[in-house]
Amino acid sequence: MTLAFYLDEDAMRNSLLRALRSRGLDVVSAFEVGLAGDLDELQLAFAAQHARVLYSFNVAHFCRIHAEWLLDGKTHSGIVLARQVERHSVGVQLRGLLRLASQSNPAQMADRLEFLNNWI
Repeated sequence: MTLAFYLDEDAMRNSLLRALRSRGLDVVSAFEVGLAGDLDELQLAFAAQHARVLYSFNVAHFCRIHAEWLLDGKTHSGIVLARQVERHSVGVQLRGLLRLASQSNPAQMADRLEFLNNWI
């Protein structure tokens, strides 16, 4: 089984969505599912409920939420973070997410936090 992704409001560039989909990845955005502008906890809850790896530039919030969820015994399907200040091109983001998807499965990503830089 392959990874499915959820791009939060910070990461949901249409060009990235199209590029990921054109490579056969299952990906939805916060805008598409009606969660644009909602709290980060709700973004992660949606991703977890739908077995999707959350991708975001919101490093500080999701590092904290990830730690809180683990302490509270909550589970999620994985989080991938990129620092917004690094301003990765769509091509670099695409390569990193494709590499992660090709080398990980949903069981391996469960409750894991990864940084895009480790995959580019």
